[in-house]
Amino acid sequence: MDSYEALNTKQPATGIHPARFLLMLMMVSIFMIFAAYTSAYIVRRNEGNWLEFNLPAGFIYTTVLLLLSSATVQWAWLAARKDEIKQVRLALLLTLGLGLAFLVGQYLLWGQLVDQRIFFAGTDANPSGSFLYVLTGVHGFHLITGLIFLLIVLRKSFNYQVHSRQMLSIGNVTIYWHFLGALWLYLYLFLLLNH
Repeated sequence: MDSYEALNTKQPATGIHPARFLLMLMMVSIFMIFAAYTSAYIVRRNEGNWLEFNLPAGFIYTTVLLLLSSATVQWAWLAARKDEIKQVRLALLLTLGLGLAFLVGQYLLWGQLVDQRIFFAGTDANPSGSFLYVLTGVHGFHLITGLIFLLIVLRKSFNYQVHSRQMLSIGNVTIYWHFLGALWLYLYLFLLLNH
């Protein structure tokens, strides 16, 4: 065995693959961003001049879409463990579709907020609306990064680089996608309880 192979077979000191460790650090930082935003939301709400309004009912539908996408990405991971590559591809495509539908739904809900005269900025804007746009928009940005990650893993599946002996990429995208779903549930429940 040459020195290059020896380097690649060594176990990392943490016992976790560096890509998985980086993913964990990234998720902790993303969670800290949202913890800061929701804390700021509570502090600003208690200062007064806060417009109370109901969340559009469509938020429940987009939440269901994201929960379904968690089920399909889990299906992709399970199929990869069994070397069922066609199912992996189908499940990843469904996850992509559901993720895109979630984003379109969120965009349409922003339109409903504007119709209710809830604005992000401007003379008619209120901090309550601005916070809602920021929380959902920043989550949407991270969901777009998840969709890009899904596309990369989908491409790998078409190159037969996702299977029971190469689970790192599909494992990472599954963890990240579940994290985005859990983060959305946290935000949705937070907004329901604080509106």
